[in-house]
Amino acid sequence: MVWMAETAQRRASPDAMWPEARTAIVFALPYTPDIDPMTRLEEKSVGVISVYALNRDYHDVFKGKLKRIAQNFAAASGADVKVFVDTAPLMEKPLAQQAGIGWQGRHTNLVSREAGSWFFIGSMLTTADIPHGEAETDHCGNCRACLDVCPTQAFPAPYQLDARRCISYLTIEHKGHIAPEFRKPMGNRIYGCDDCLAVCPWNKFAQDAREMKLKARDDLVSPRLEDLLLLDDAAFRTSFSGSPVKRVGRDRFIRNCLIAAGNSGDAKLLPIIATLLHDGSPLVRAMAVWSHRQLAELQEHHDLRETLMQHEHDDAVRREWQAR
Repeated sequence: MVWMAETAQRRASPDAMWPEARTAIVFALPYTPDIDPMTRLEEKSVGVISVYALNRDYHDVFKGKLKRIAQNFAAASGADVKVFVDTAPLMEKPLAQQAGIGWQGRHTNLVSREAGSWFFIGSMLTTADIPHGEAETDHCGNCRACLDVCPTQAFPAPYQLDARRCISYLTIEHKGHIAPEFRKPMGNRIYGCDDCLAVCPWNKFAQDAREMKLKARDDLVSPRLEDLLLLDDAAFRTSFSGSPVKRVGRDRFIRNCLIAAGNSGDAKLLPIIATLLHDGSPLVRAMAVWSHRQLAELQEHHDLRETLMQHEHDDAVRREWQAR
C-alpha cells in the first residue's frame, strides 16, 4: 500500500521537465526495516547491503503501483498522466516537501514526522489542475546525528552532500577504483550505506512496511563474504535476480566485497582472495591486491608481488602492488 491514503491527495507544483503538466501528486511507500541496520556493521565476516536493496527492486515495485493509480486517475479525469520513481531528472524531494510529505533533512534525504526516514517517494505528473497542499517545514532543529555518524565525512555542512565521499555513491554509482582513503571507513558495507538514515530520531514514528516484495530476503540480510567472493558473473546474476544490486554488475560488487574482506581481519579469506588476484577484471584484481595486503603476512604478500607484477599490464593494479 502507498503510505497513508491521504498521501495521494497531497499536491505540489510540477517540475519543468513536462511543461504541459499542471500538478504533481507525490506518493510515499515505506520500507522500514525489521532489523537494526547498525548492528550488522559489527559482524565483520558478512557483507552489509543497504536495507532498501534486500529484496525486489523498488523501482519496479513502486512504479507498478503508480501506473495502476495513474490509469484509474486518467480514466476518471480525462487528464494526461506520467509516473516517475527516481527514473528521470525530476526534483522529487523538493516536490515531496512542497506536497507536505516531509522535509529535506540535514543529510539531504527526506524526513517525515509521520514516517521517519524509511520510505521511497514517487510522483505522478498530470495535466489536471488540482489545488496545491501546504509545504512541510524543517524540523531537524539542532540535531547533528546524521552528520556526525557519516564514516567518510561526506557532509561538508548541514544540507550539503559531497557525493564523491558518500559510501552509497562509491559502492553503487562509482565505476572506477575506490580511493584508499575511503576503504577502511567503508568497513563491511558492500552496497550502499544506511548510517545517516538509521540514526535519525524521527524514525521512532516510522510506518511499518506492508509491501512483502520489500521485506528483507533472509539470504541477503547478512551474507558471508566467503560466499560472495566466490561469485562469478552467472552466479552473481542468479543470486541478485530482481534485486537493485544486480545493476552494479559482478565486477564492481566483488570490488566492494574485497574491500570488506580486507577490513574483516579474517585471514581465512586469503585463499579466495588469492584466486581473485588472477581475475579477468582489473577492478577486481586491484582490490584483491589491497585486500591481500591487509590480511597476509608481509613476506607472503611480497613473494606474490614478485611473481605477479611481471605479468601485470594494468597500471592501476600495478600501483596497488607498489603501494606500502
